[in-house]
Amino acid sequence: MNTIDEEAWISLFNKKDLSNWTIKFTGEDLKKNYKETFVVEDSMLRIRYDHYENFDNKFAHIYYNTPYSYYKLKFDYRFTGEQTEGGSPWNVRNSGVMLHAQSAESNDFNQNFPVSVELQLLGGLNDQNQRTTGNVCTPGTVVVMGDTLNYKHCIPSSSKTYFGDQWVHAEAIVMGGESMTFIVEKDTVLKFKSPQIGASKPNAHYEGEYWNNWGINPDTWKDKAGEIITEGYIALQAESHPIDFKNIELLDLCGCKDPKAKNYKSYYVKDDPKSCIYQ
Repeated sequence: MNTIDEEAWISLFNKKDLSNWTIKFTGEDLKKNYKETFVVEDSMLRIRYDHYENFDNKFAHIYYNTPYSYYKLKFDYRFTGEQTEGGSPWNVRNSGVMLHAQSAESNDFNQNFPVSVELQLLGGLNDQNQRTTGNVCTPGTVVVMGDTLNYKHCIPSSSKTYFGDQWVHAEAIVMGGESMTFIVEKDTVLKFKSPQIGASKPNAHYEGEYWNNWGINPDTWKDKAGEIITEGYIALQAESHPIDFKNIELLDLCGCKDPKAKNYKSYYVKDDPKSCIYQ
């Protein structure tokens, strides 16, 4: 393969420790790994509740420290065991990967979820036949489905249901503020456009975001309603059910598009002239 076509995937997780990741729990200081929830074991990044007596609404996210705009993301995940005591019924075999998220540092102290676009991960339950994964949820955001703003907080994908503790492979193709595509086990299951900040107040089509319920200060975001989100952080979610992640890799689609440069890649989508290297 020509080197200009060879894909330069980045491993976001080094399989040894949590270097280059930042933890933020609801009601806890930045970087505190409350009750050792985030664990590195057997080359996996594991979310565990072994030291909990009760979940106590300790929602958490672990953020990769570099923001991205145009990229492909791929990873494997599996749900394991039972939900910890005190978790909400809707969080059984429920987690997610937050895309275009605000930074860990910018979260309010008691904030449950970052303003972001969530690639929602769901596992099948014994009492229902269909439970899609690779859905989109929108804490503090709105997306366009087709040509229409869709104000529904979670929009289901077309995926099959994955039961048990099996590994599932998922991917996201993120095109800045243009579009996002979710892929599960090589099947494209969801596409949408124009991720943007949600309104701070209800309107004729929209009941409003749960800003206060989520611990998000609406005053911080009210002047940004409708603003297209073009970049942000990637964060893994912890919301009461154990889950494992592995093989977390990213292909940056933003780079030097000048064929005369040493670091030109044919697959770049977004040009970054400042990154070009000529000698």
